[in-house]
Amino acid sequence: MRVLGIDPGSLRTGLGVVEADRNELRMVARECIRNSGGVPLPSRLAEIFRGVARMIDLHRPHAVAIEQVFVSGNARSALVLGQAGGSAVCAAVLGGCEVSEYSARQIKRAVVGAGAADKRQVQHMVRVLLGLRASPPADEADALACAICHIHSAQAEQTIRATRAAAAS
Repeated sequence: MRVLGIDPGSLRTGLGVVEADRNELRMVARECIRNSGGVPLPSRLAEIFRGVARMIDLHRPHAVAIEQVFVSGNARSALVLGQAGGSAVCAAVLGGCEVSEYSARQIKRAVVGAGAADKRQVQHMVRVLLGLRASPPADEADALACAICHIHSAQAEQTIRATRAAAAS
């Protein structure tokens, strides 16, 4: 299973591709789409769309996992982040990928074991789980963590289905 994880943002969108072979995880690729705040929002959204589409074309993921947008204080920030996430989702769907969304707490719980983990803890555990020499930058680590979360969720669902099938027979 190969999954593209996305940490959406209008200025920095993290992308990370993780492959699972049985219980082994391997990082395939990672990058950060960087936009300048001086660039008009529609141009930034187009760059996010193109970057996600390029990553899908290059690495052919089986699925895409994206972090749900959550901003508690500023409605304008929430709207802009939602548009950035929407651009990424559109690129994924048009690229033929199934898209799943996960909350930040779900992702942190899957990778670190605690939903309130901080950025450094996520970076450290991504490094450990993927056997990397150094921790990736925060946006890329969050994207890789999102992909790992999806892989763990898919593996758990597969185990549950197999257990139910065995119990029914």
